[in-house]
Amino acid sequence: MQYLLLIYDCDRPEPDDPGFADALARVNAFADECRRRGVFVAGDPLTKEGAATTVAVRDGRTMITDGPYVETHEHLGGYYVLDCRDLDEALELAAMCPLAAVGSIEVRPVVRVPGVDHSR
Repeated sequence: MQYLLLIYDCDRPEPDDPGFADALARVNAFADECRRRGVFVAGDPLTKEGAATTVAVRDGRTMITDGPYVETHEHLGGYYVLDCRDLDEALELAAMCPLAAVGSIEVRPVVRVPGVDHSR
């Protein structure tokens, strides 16, 4: 089953920051472990929330708003999609993610809806 690991509240260092090389090595080691286990599907960091644009359609009208829709103190910084045998494995890997030490990882099962084309 696929699980989405949503990474919140982790300010990652920029390439010119002193801790960047170490942080990059730890993130790459985590992704390599997921690949070694055969569960890695995808994973990417996201731009800062200020770069978000929110789209909503109400009564046939499209509304576009700069910035994230939800007003919250937490920000979504990235994600992984993992194809794990069960929730326990997904939680084990979420705890291994180095970003869990500086933020938090929300783990959600991906739902396969009958009739929806999930092909890539």
